[in-house]
Amino acid sequence: MNKKQKTVLVTGSIVVVASLIVWLAYGGEIFTKTQVLVEKKDELFGWTDKQWVNKFVWGLDLSLLISAITAVISAALLFIFRSKKKPSELS
Repeated sequence: MNKKQKTVLVTGSIVVVASLIVWLAYGGEIFTKTQVLVEKKDELFGWTDKQWVNKFVWGLDLSLLISAITAVISAALLFIFRSKKKPSELS
C-alpha cells in the first residue's frame, strides 16, 4: 500500500467515525427527524397539549448513507492510486 492509499484509507475512516460520533451526540435515533412531538403542560388548568416542534435529529440512516458513500469513494480512490508496478518489482 503506497502513501496516497494510506491517506485515503485514514481519511475515509475518520469521516465514518465522525459520522457515527455525530449520530451518538444527537441521541442515537434510528431515523432522521425534522420535527419532534413535544408535550406542553398548562400549569393553570393542568391539561397537556401536544405540538410538533421543528428540530433536526440526526438518525442512523443518515450516518449509514454517509458511511456508504465514503466507502465507495474510498474504494474507487484506492483503486485509482494503486501501484502500477508488479509485486516482484516493489522489493
